[in-house]
Amino acid sequence: MSEERHSKPMVEPLLTDKLEIARRESENGLRQTDFVLQEIRRHIAPGAARFKLRLSTLLTLNREAVEGIERNAGAFRTGGMEIFGSCHKPPPGRDVPGLVEELCEYVNENWDTASAVHLSAYVMWRINWIHPFDDGNGRTARAASYLVLSIRMGCVLPGEQTLPDRISASKNPYYHALEAADTAERKSGTIDVSQLEALIESGLAAQFVEAIDAATGNQKPS
Repeated sequence: MSEERHSKPMVEPLLTDKLEIARRESENGLRQTDFVLQEIRRHIAPGAARFKLRLSTLLTLNREAVEGIERNAGAFRTGGMEIFGSCHKPPPGRDVPGLVEELCEYVNENWDTASAVHLSAYVMWRINWIHPFDDGNGRTARAASYLVLSIRMGCVLPGEQTLPDRISASKNPYYHALEAADTAERKSGTIDVSQLEALIESGLAAQFVEAIDAATGNQKPS
């Protein structure tokens, strides 16, 4: 697996200029991060209602990621999807809403019994497996995964470079972990996100070390 893994929707994007796309992606990334932090704080506040992962949350995360770039920002794809550099073939558009509902049900039904890392890994994998949007699936998956991880742990996680940032900076291990989970599902119909769990544990540890270094004055000069 290489850094070239990417998907190709069957609809034309709003933007084609690479510099403009990069600018909008940067702006959207900040806005998506703000939304994630607001949702974490809202759901961990004293007296907050029990968290439930909902379709509307995933749709909002996608809209924040690709608004102004894609025509169908914040909406499920209705057409086909191809992932280059992967053995996985995403399901047809007609199956997407039901599969996303099942994803949310899995998280909500296992909220009290599964670990934060497992639920986070499952969300990261399953969104990528469904590939429910025309674009921004990876960004949506990583943001949703981090949202679930943080709320399940009951805190805004410390550290300036977050887990999604760390994964985005080095995607090959992420791609390999996704492929491993896809292979388990394809060959035996089982949920095996152990490689993604290990990736999340490693990234989370690095994020915590960064926070500790900042607190003790041991930060490396930038």
